[in-house]
Amino acid sequence: MGKHQTTGATLCCDPISWFQPDRGANLINNPSMFVLGMPGLGKSTWIRRMAVGLCSYGVIPLALGDLKPDYTRMVRALGGQVITLGPGRDRLNVLDPGESARAARRLRAAGFDQQADEVLADAQKRRRSMVEALLVLIQPDRPKLAREMMVVDAALLILDDTLQRVPEMPDLLQLVEQAPQPLRDAALDRGVMTRYQELTEDLEAALRSLVSGDGAMADTFSGGTTTRMRMDVPVAYDVSSTGDSNDALAAGLLLACWSTGFATVNIAQVLADVGLEPRRHYLTIVDELWRALQFGGRIVDAANSQTRLNRETGTGVVWASHTMKDLEALALEEDRMKARGFVERAGIVVCGGLPESEMPRLSKAVTLSGAEMRELTEWSAPGEWNSALGRTEDPPGRGKFLIKVGARPGIPVYVALTDAERAINDTNLRWHELSRVGRYNPDAEEDEVAAPSVTIDLTTAAADAAAATDAPTLPAAPAALSPEMGEDLPTGAVTVPDTLTPEQPTGDEAVQR
Repeated sequence: MGKHQTTGATLCCDPISWFQPDRGANLINNPSMFVLGMPGLGKSTWIRRMAVGLCSYGVIPLALGDLKPDYTRMVRALGGQVITLGPGRDRLNVLDPGESARAARRLRAAGFDQQADEVLADAQKRRRSMVEALLVLIQPDRPKLAREMMVVDAALLILDDTLQRVPEMPDLLQLVEQAPQPLRDAALDRGVMTRYQELTEDLEAALRSLVSGDGAMADTFSGGTTTRMRMDVPVAYDVSSTGDSNDALAAGLLLACWSTGFATVNIAQVLADVGLEPRRHYLTIVDELWRALQFGGRIVDAANSQTRLNRETGTGVVWASHTMKDLEALALEEDRMKARGFVERAGIVVCGGLPESEMPRLSKAVTLSGAEMRELTEWSAPGEWNSALGRTEDPPGRGKFLIKVGARPGIPVYVALTDAERAINDTNLRWHELSRVGRYNPDAEEDEVAAPSVTIDLTTAAADAAAATDAPTLPAAPAALSPEMGEDLPTGAVTVPDTLTPEQPTGDEAVQR
């Protein structure tokens, strides 16, 4: 991972190698890691370094719900699979059992009927849980939820028995509307159709919003699964299209990605147990945990389950968030207790720079000496302004981490990027192109010429920046506009054409205008 900051010794660290009792170091009791640190100091870089290294040892990294995204370029560079979910992108059918049906057929053909039954039962449980989660996300306060889920259970059984294909949300809605007798019995309608309609009205409304609504939920969950997750290559579920404006969709996607991902891992391990597939170990990455936890209840429960069961499923887990305060910002105390347990149960806690106010909170979960607290606080300071070079120096804590295992003294390590890693660790891609002025024209024709832009060759950018001595100067703006440049505009105002057509000037002449 890097060099010891005091001795210069090489440090090797990851939650799987430190856990494995036979082939590894057998240093920790749980193959998990929690990474804390302020933004911009290298948390995600640390995780990517570890994931790439483990991948070369045969451990498959899985980024199940990449919110920024931070891991798509890494997964592509490793020859893996990137699945982009969200409005206008790939869809994920939560009623699709995924690999379960195929795995069950393989198991039965090989004479492992019990394992086949267990795989199918797990798939049924996950489908039910996802439908319930989506219903709650659409309408958090559902007084008839228990009754509704009895109806959903009955409907899923009918769909599995009657359809010759994978059921989808429109099939579930149609069956609820048709009200066959098994659904009426599940709803306890007492033989009165109007009572059934009253009991399932909220359920029908929620399913309609998932099937035919105008929102992003319908666009994402209403159809069949576009791309199936593989179990033999690195995978990233890119859910960054949700942004910050649709909490319900983001929460639903995270739960769906976790459900699909962990189901696939479980199937891989069952097939390996009986010798139908090679044994595969996985590293599950959950970065930006603070964003996931803000959705509350079900996200917290799902994360809490994984922190307790990952050892049994042959999966290493890495969680990352900014501060302990993120884990205590939940509305309910029971959720806050569960979230604090993520750090307390982690086999390894890796700390980057943290503010002084974090030390009391962190000390409740990790044993820290006074010197270690001071070190973490110093690393959180911003970079100083270098007036000679006209720029801000790197923060003192960038790339520096303290590794803690229980009450043992921490190991301070510095991570320096190699040239091979720089391309997948650049999180400022949208800042490399210079900004330019131009008026947006949504009705522009394809044959219109776009205004000139400036691009930077990233392979030579650093050398060019070091060699540059004088910044280029643009032509000065006119103090006032002449009549041919504008139409009776006040002094100092500037008009910019909506678009540049072939008849209009381009290049330097356009910049002058």
